[in-house]
Amino acid sequence: MKTQLTKKKPEKHLLTCLKSKAGRNFSGRITVRHRGGGVKKMYRMVDFGEEKLGQAGKVIALEYDPNRTAYLALVEYADGDKRYILAADGLAVGAEVICAESAVIKEGSRVMLKNIPVGIEVFNIELQPGKGGKMARSAGGVAIVMANEAGLVQLQMPSKEIRKVPAECYASIGKVSHPEHRFDNLRIAGAMRRKGWRPTVRGSVMNPCDHPHGGGEGRTGIGLRHPKTPWGKSAMGVRTRNRRKWTSKLIVKRRAK
Repeated sequence: MKTQLTKKKPEKHLLTCLKSKAGRNFSGRITVRHRGGGVKKMYRMVDFGEEKLGQAGKVIALEYDPNRTAYLALVEYADGDKRYILAADGLAVGAEVICAESAVIKEGSRVMLKNIPVGIEVFNIELQPGKGGKMARSAGGVAIVMANEAGLVQLQMPSKEIRKVPAECYASIGKVSHPEHRFDNLRIAGAMRRKGWRPTVRGSVMNPCDHPHGGGEGRTGIGLRHPKTPWGKSAMGVRTRNRRKWTSKLIVKRRAK
């Protein structure tokens, strides 16, 4: 699909400035390490919801987006309005897509979950009706409709977790574009720097005052029963999900470790 990308400039009225925060929060403290620099890029405003509900549109371009792993499809509607949507794998220029409560099941169309047959692959799935797609949005991401009962639809997520979603939520048909992204090889360190990632140093080569894994003579182990974060908290294999999260009751089967 990479060879099918349209050679055109992004739609100007759908671009907005994206200020680099270099991993800092509102008070200027670094909350995400190893971020900074990178190439300046503009943000593409993507329609993740049902902003053009009931209106058929035509795909006029397939474009690269520097802010995500998936490709974008530029759709023009009958009223002349243009919107970016997440491109489905196999979607081509000239194809017709629609967002409706009930529509023909084909790549790129957006349909309410209760009207999608069991076994169909979907992506860009809503968690709450009208809130826009939140799940299965990265390159190659896909969920499978497992069952539809009592106003809830069971979905098998990309992580193999099975969870329930309200049947009134919308989802796009197909699989997210650019599934070969996982095979991409950046090859040189400069490629990561252009993406805004700075060099990362292992904790085991630091001093004890800088990291719990630091210290020792030569290439020694971490000297701990379990790995720790730079701030002394347990790492790797520790559950970080909030037990009081409201969506926990909708999880039927947890993902395999």
